[in-house]
Amino acid sequence: MASYIEYVDPAQSSFFLAYRDEWSDDHFLKFHAHQGLELLFIHEGHGMVEVEGRSYKLEKGIFFCFQPYQLHKLEVFAQKGTRYVRTNLTFDPRYLEPYLAPYPKLQTFFHYLSKGTLPSPKFTFYDNRLSGLMEGHVQAVEESGEEREEARILFLISLLRQLQLAVIAHNELPLEGWAIKKTVHIEAIMDWIEAHFKESFSLELLAKEFHLSPYYVSHLFKAYTGVTLTDYITSRRIREACVLLGNSDKTVQQIACEIGGLSAPYFCKLFKKHKSMTPLDYRSALHHSAN
Repeated sequence: MASYIEYVDPAQSSFFLAYRDEWSDDHFLKFHAHQGLELLFIHEGHGMVEVEGRSYKLEKGIFFCFQPYQLHKLEVFAQKGTRYVRTNLTFDPRYLEPYLAPYPKLQTFFHYLSKGTLPSPKFTFYDNRLSGLMEGHVQAVEESGEEREEARILFLISLLRQLQLAVIAHNELPLEGWAIKKTVHIEAIMDWIEAHFKESFSLELLAKEFHLSPYYVSHLFKAYTGVTLTDYITSRRIREACVLLGNSDKTVQQIACEIGGLSAPYFCKLFKKHKSMTPLDYRSALHHSAN
């Protein structure tokens, strides 16, 4: 089977769930990027996953988190008598975001999962715990009617809480306990970055906005995310560039200017460092199947 790229249109759907999908004997291959946060649970099967130039073994009991617009390739090799069984949940982070305001710690965890710099997209999960959680929600989530949206939100919150408590190991997350006050600061900083990441970054200006010292802002942010403010803003700019490359005809130079006033050569260097390919190669990959 030849490799191909599948581009998922952002307008298609904000929520997709396939519980315990099964393939037998067939060679399975996906190589795509999309706007959703994809949570992929492997119940059975063996193969390989590639994410931005790094390879990971696919096997039973493994959970993968693919962030929005993150190119990933998944391949399960055909073997007689073997099965590939997975649960795939893909949803637009903006779909859940408004419902997390009452749960600040869960909200910061969700931001880390969907926007943060994960050490690895691969984690271990307990299948029986996941199955119990899934089975209690799947039927309500899939039913039509006015209550379906409510069922989906409750399911996502329950699953996110399970991931926070039992799946994402504590040593893979920031260790510091987060008081509500610190959480509020971090959320405000992230909101400010979201509003200003297309501009030239100034730590002094950001700190002044919240009446905090530059050192405190920098230290707090690094302790929470595991990366510097500069690295986080760079990652945010790269994500925006991926959106523009997939959904516009703007040139590389125009995109470089729009996401922070960058020069085209510097932007290309940053993009290749983060995505293991040039901006034009990324655009070509996304449009391959559509064309």
